[in-house]
Amino acid sequence: MEYLPNILFLLLLLAGIGYFSRNVIRLRRNIRLGRDVDVSDNPALRWKNMAKIALGQTKMVVRPIAGAMHIIVYVGFIVINIEVLEIIIDGVFGTHRIFAPLGTVYDALIAIFEVLAILVIFAVVIFWLRRNAIRLKRFLKPEMKGWPKTDANLILYIEVVLMVLFLTMNGADYQLQQLNAEHYTQAGAFPISQYLAPLFEGMSIANLILVERTAWWLHITGILAFLNYLYFSKHLHILLAFPNTYFGSLNPKGQFENLESVTREVQLMMDPSADPYATPTEGQEDTEPEKFGASDVMDLSWVQLLSAYTCTECGRCTDECPANQTGKKLSPRKIMMDTRDRLEAVGKNIDANKGIFVPDDKQLLNDYITPEELWACTTCNACVQACPVSIDPLSIIMDMRQYLVMEMSAAPTDLNNMMGNLENNGAPWPFNQMDRLNWAEEQ
Repeated sequence: MEYLPNILFLLLLLAGIGYFSRNVIRLRRNIRLGRDVDVSDNPALRWKNMAKIALGQTKMVVRPIAGAMHIIVYVGFIVINIEVLEIIIDGVFGTHRIFAPLGTVYDALIAIFEVLAILVIFAVVIFWLRRNAIRLKRFLKPEMKGWPKTDANLILYIEVVLMVLFLTMNGADYQLQQLNAEHYTQAGAFPISQYLAPLFEGMSIANLILVERTAWWLHITGILAFLNYLYFSKHLHILLAFPNTYFGSLNPKGQFENLESVTREVQLMMDPSADPYATPTEGQEDTEPEKFGASDVMDLSWVQLLSAYTCTECGRCTDECPANQTGKKLSPRKIMMDTRDRLEAVGKNIDANKGIFVPDDKQLLNDYITPEELWACTTCNACVQACPVSIDPLSIIMDMRQYLVMEMSAAPTDLNNMMGNLENNGAPWPFNQMDRLNWAEEQ
């Protein structure tokens, strides 16, 4: 019976890490469903971007209030979780505050943890008020109804509960130290939780230990539950913001990717020495023609799919989108959410069919994202600039537009007219090339 708590803790830890690992494998599998792209260029700049944007939060503080509150929660999440290392060691080996021999360093760490914990609670309250009392417009868009709204609030509640449990655990521990309870060595500074002492006055040592142990178990259980909840939540960006900013595009905004097959054909047309009737090279005649653009998630690149999972649903992209501001149906945030939802549906299909995708008569285009949304985009890159974690909704929009034009011939009438004029007249306007200078003769 002496080792029963250690065994139970080890089982809890293994179950939590095991389920998390299973979801990480599934996540990686889903992302790798995308087509391969080479993003191995310029590693120095990529590391710099990751350090500056993901670690340094430079794009968050563009909006000072939200940025400052997010940095508090972010730093609190990172730093306070150092305490988790001590909890794990104590849980496995049956020790209590294993790092206490660090002395004043340990005291300073516990004090910092507590100050950050109360700041996190303050920041979370501000976030909750912005969503539910002030009701900022970007949190009330159609795509944020139902589960997205519930998910956002649930995360806030979880963070508050974890911080309260942490302070309760420390407050009871502090009181036990004052009573010289056995195994509760004098260790740590408690600038916040010491003020919880009045709540524990008159309690016996046995009851105080019960409170401290209950808070301790609930705290570590909550952390493991939160870790496994990430896969099902928008808060997956806590982990994926780092690779997403690393693999983000290094091209200047406004530079679009050309299809290699189209570029090759144009080069062939422009080469006066090329023989259009030449026999294809060996193996080339059997190659299946490359699909133009994207109609489903498997046609997108794995970097785009990684971005879909990284989306924080903050709505900065949609808030900056001129099409959305003028009442158009397009929401860049919805583009990313729909891509992730479709990718999850494909992943579940594969899981249900023993690793093989069985066509389900659905695709990203039309079933999730409509042509009306795609053609509302002005390609201004405002959404790309606004995203705090380097997500590029525009690349998905352009790939799907490419499919509509080049595979389905389903461009809007005005665009078809313009392309017809370019082909016939060498200009977007419906005038013969021979008549271009007529205006000059009329002067």
